[in-house]
Amino acid sequence: MFVLAESNKLYVGDMLFYIVSFIILAALVWHFAWKPVTQMMQKRATKVANDIDSAANKRAEAEKLAKQRQDELAGSKQEATKIVADAKKTGEDQRNKIVEAAQADAANVKQQAAQDAEQARKDALQGAKNDVANLSVEIASKLIHKQLSADDQQALIDSYIEGLVKHES
Repeated sequence: MFVLAESNKLYVGDMLFYIVSFIILAALVWHFAWKPVTQMMQKRATKVANDIDSAANKRAEAEKLAKQRQDELAGSKQEATKIVADAKKTGEDQRNKIVEAAQADAANVKQQAAQDAEQARKDALQGAKNDVANLSVEIASKLIHKQLSADDQQALIDSYIEGLVKHES
């Protein structure tokens, strides 16, 4: 047991050797393992932070673009509505112009027809006047057995036509 007791004693030289070995080992681990690991972790943390910032910026940019597209879509809808309204107005104006032109043409045709009818009536009256004059001269010459003068014929025709015109009215 005595040997066991002595073997359990710590020697200062061994302890000093263990401490120096531990310090050297700790320095080596710190230099070759801990320092690169912490640098790697720092780089990773920086990268993650940058990625988060980049993602936030891209999301904000995407939202901005989405809003811009929505605004453009609303603007294009308004523009389409305006184009349709302008087309309707143009169509309505053209329709009105066509209707006015048709009404003007109809009025002109009606006026021309009235003038033609009036001219035909005058021509018919003139023809009837000439026919009546010829008939009356023949009748008068047969009745009277003499020739009427031109002035007498004209007076007789005018009085007969006035009688016809009054009779028509």
